[in-house]
Amino acid sequence: MMSVADIAQTMQSKFNASAAAGLDLVFQFNIEDGENYALIVKDGTCALEQGDNPNANVTLIMDSETLKGIVSGETDGMQAFMAGKLRAEGDMMLAMKLGELFPV
Repeated sequence: MMSVADIAQTMQSKFNASAAAGLDLVFQFNIEDGENYALIVKDGTCALEQGDNPNANVTLIMDSETLKGIVSGETDGMQAFMAGKLRAEGDMMLAMKLGELFPV
């Protein structure tokens, strides 16, 4: 079983720097049954930090199983959202950008 930290590091390893050129965004992941993480995307770089980031542009709320499925490609993020397994607060359009920044 992958921990939330492992899943977050997997996301970081899939980071597409060219899609992040000129961006300055914070994606907050609030995991209902695990730790919270923030991915900070800035000018083609991606940093991962544990905990809550007060500067988050969008916060994605889900359980660790949903996060694992989305990162592995087994679960479609839009389907998870429509099924109520994923909630988003803040700039919803940024959530759509995650697919470009972290291709499966």
